[in-house]
Amino acid sequence: DKVYVPVYRMNLIQKYSDSSNVTKVANLRSQKFNQAKERAKSSIKKLAFNLLKLQAQRETEQAYAFSSPCHLYQEFELEFPFVETKDQRSTTDRVLQEMQKNTPMDHLVCGDVGFGKTEIAMRAAFKAVLDKKQVVLLAPTTILTLQHFNSFLLRFKNFPVNIEFLSRFKTAKEAKEIQKEIELGNIDIIIGTHKVLS
Repeated sequence: DKVYVPVYRMNLIQKYSDSSNVTKVANLRSQKFNQAKERAKSSIKKLAFNLLKLQAQRETEQAYAFSSPCHLYQEFELEFPFVETKDQRSTTDRVLQEMQKNTPMDHLVCGDVGFGKTEIAMRAAFKAVLDKKQVVLLAPTTILTLQHFNSFLLRFKNFPVNIEFLSRFKTAKEAKEIQKEIELGNIDIIIGTHKVLS
């Protein structure tokens, strides 16, 4: 089949794949394309139903309801060295409201680099620590783990919060000691790669 594109929209045309790729473009007149499309629709529908079922189960479960922010938490907020954006404030408020409910919560905070996503995580972590809970911050890379660890240390320097990190930079002996400290409840916030899951 042919699709005609006006010259002024040439920027929309791009290579489907490189020459080394063995992917074949489906013939729109054959049944193979329709069958593949139906399989994709079926898979999407199955995934959607599974997600709905999982979310319904989560809604019926009980979770820990955190207390409302106290004076110490407000001091922590006031020590933020930058001007808070409107979006940052509303996102922080939404996260804190959800934390105070007795249902499990999920939040995906999106934003460009340097727009305060880590600060929102720090505030939520501090709220959890104030309620005598331990916090795990999972980072995708060792470098990001170290960056978050240093940022958390700097941000929490005036507050009684014990922070540690766990990644491949820790020896087996250090990792075992950190694990023991976590089990004893001596570490409030642990930041790490997937190593924290093991």
